[in-house]
Amino acid sequence: MRKLPKALLRVQTESAHKPTSIAHESAYKHVTGRAQYLDDIPEWPNMLHLATVGAEHASAMIESIELDAARRAPGVVDVITQGDIPGSADVSPVFSGDLLLAGERVDYVGQTVVAVAATSLEAARRACKLVNIHYRSESARLSVQEALEREEFVLPSHTISSGDAGAAIARAEHQLQGELYLRGQEHFYLEGQISIALPNEDGGVRVYSSSQHPAEVQKLVAQVLGVPLHLVQAEVRRMGGAFGGKESQAAALACMAAVFAVRNQRPVKYRMPRRDDMTQTGKRHDFWNQYRAGFDSDGVIRGVEMDLAGLCGHSPDLSDGVVDRAMFHADNAYFYSTARISGHRCRTNTVSNTAFRGFGGPQGMVAAEAMLDDIARAVGADPLDIRKRNLYSADRNTTPYGQALEEEVLPQLIEQLEQTADYRARREQIRAFNVSSTQIKKGLALTPVKFGISFTSKHLNQAGALLHIYADGSIHVSHGGTEMGQGLHTKIAQIVARGFGVDLERVRVAATATDQVPNASPTAASAGTDLNGMAALNAVNTLKQRLLEYAAETYGADIERISIRDDQCWIAQRAIPFAELVKGAYIDRVSLSATGFYRTPKIGYNRTAARGRPFLYFANGAAASEVEVDLNTGEYRVTRVDILQDVGDSLNPAIDLGQVEGGFVQGMGWVTSEELLWNDQGRIISDSPANYKIPTAGDVPEIFNVDFFQRPNAEETVYRSKAVGEPPLMLAISVWCALRDACASLAEYRYNPPLGVPATPEQVYFCARAAKEYAEATS
Repeated sequence: MRKLPKALLRVQTESAHKPTSIAHESAYKHVTGRAQYLDDIPEWPNMLHLATVGAEHASAMIESIELDAARRAPGVVDVITQGDIPGSADVSPVFSGDLLLAGERVDYVGQTVVAVAATSLEAARRACKLVNIHYRSESARLSVQEALEREEFVLPSHTISSGDAGAAIARAEHQLQGELYLRGQEHFYLEGQISIALPNEDGGVRVYSSSQHPAEVQKLVAQVLGVPLHLVQAEVRRMGGAFGGKESQAAALACMAAVFAVRNQRPVKYRMPRRDDMTQTGKRHDFWNQYRAGFDSDGVIRGVEMDLAGLCGHSPDLSDGVVDRAMFHADNAYFYSTARISGHRCRTNTVSNTAFRGFGGPQGMVAAEAMLDDIARAVGADPLDIRKRNLYSADRNTTPYGQALEEEVLPQLIEQLEQTADYRARREQIRAFNVSSTQIKKGLALTPVKFGISFTSKHLNQAGALLHIYADGSIHVSHGGTEMGQGLHTKIAQIVARGFGVDLERVRVAATATDQVPNASPTAASAGTDLNGMAALNAVNTLKQRLLEYAAETYGADIERISIRDDQCWIAQRAIPFAELVKGAYIDRVSLSATGFYRTPKIGYNRTAARGRPFLYFANGAAASEVEVDLNTGEYRVTRVDILQDVGDSLNPAIDLGQVEGGFVQGMGWVTSEELLWNDQGRIISDSPANYKIPTAGDVPEIFNVDFFQRPNAEETVYRSKAVGEPPLMLAISVWCALRDACASLAEYRYNPPLGVPATPEQVYFCARAAKEYAEATS
């Protein structure tokens, strides 16, 4: 058989096919209630339900545990502590320290100590109240500042530097310094953490989990049970939201359910009630950022020093990567000719913080945007002009960690948004309004986003896929990515259909399962489509080559004259239905199954040298946000937002639009209303919807304009598309900057008053008052 020329195969990643707005593959099921989540699965008659007992102290030794009353409680079948775990009690994703059940000591309030299995969730929860644990309390560290003072870190600090930043700052015409505390964020997924475990006849288990990382679930369940990986299968059909909260921390529920399932040879469900979820699972990291900058009279930065300190909690979890990414994004869109950026991983006696959409990037970017605003006030310029003067450009294009920006997008993108959002005219109108208005002040800010796409851990940048064509011409694809509502399965189906040249209705995407695609990376880092789409396309190309070779041999035609498009195989002017082609290939004993694989090229970061290319490319965007602030109360409204997002050649504009809008609003919640708080004993007090406020429909900007920057990705991604999962969240930093801008108007824009994150009405009220006091003191 003749081989398909490589040039024809290459075309499959660079097709000129127009992007298509296809509805989410489960949209109809979502709105009709037919989409099945784990808690919708009919329960087995003998199913057990789990509840746990959490620690009452942030730091304490466990002296004794009394379990007899719980064991005798109605409905209780089994009660376990750490000593009952057959394998390893450590369920950490990378570094050790995350225990399924605490042993000799506890390190945060809510840490799981005892687990109870009963015939109903209510019975298990009642029994938990009968467990009596005796502690010897110890002093706890609860803040970033305490951890820094005592040099208590979960992992060593890391520094990126280019040139002598201290000397450059000293030589500069102007210097300034600042600090900013950023609070974390609760994931608040609609579907809480949940897992179901079914024992099998071989001593293993099948686990159904709401997880972004089935392969890690498989690995940790096997470790906890003390069995090889092949005795554990993990499956994920869909999640009701995740946002990073189910990347590492979903595994503990699967492990707990699996232990009970194997011990009792019964199906087990572990579903966390919302308050338990908010108490026991990690959040977005708090960060305390400090910076020093040197700049000239035009506001051009000559040197920067930054210290980014993340509140990691009691264990590393994924904090190493989170703080690294914060450091990688402390430049955001701006060129620092000399820089020293240090990241600290602070250990505290709180729940271990974890991944959250943006994965540290937002916390680093806010530091950059706050600094740029402060420079603008210092030199008396419009903040947008200072941002434009410091943007990466063709001759200023190397990051502090040594990666060159090979694609120049931001100057043109920002210029385009500046025009379409009518920034200059609105700026003048707002200035005039603020002069005449005594109670209401308006603010406006246009901020960019440059977000690196790839896992910063190199080995995670790989993906696999398994593709079958059945004898009737229908296509079944499995891949390693998980569907959390973001439309990944929809895009994979489109990629497969487009790659083959067949109707979308032929393609079905299977639930993600470790016995279909092994060793898959988590669906995270905005890389779900980039990785799994290319792996699926690799499998498509393999099977398409076989079909074209079969057609060339069967019909006696040159392979270059054969194509598959519009659901037909075309040989010159002759059209053969795709199903007929497939049936003939099957009869002729052509293999109609193939695996696909992809690994991201070009990337690599040398941690010792603090140099390299951690990202294949950057996804860019910009947002212009306008706000109105009531000075008497600090309350505010976001009245208008204009967004221009760089999505490359969009695979599905409708889904990408939804990601941009949703990501922005979630980011807006982080910088405005979502306030995570703990008391001085380390107990979380924002533990329910009653005291933790996510954005509602009423918080969506009154005018909300979203457009896409029309330029294909310069890198060879799947059909030249770009990632769109995380980057839009950071566009919401423009809202925070606009609030600060409104308050700065009280000081005639000569002073940037301090404003924390989130900028609650109380924070905004005190920000405005600080600006007013500055104006009075300097008048």
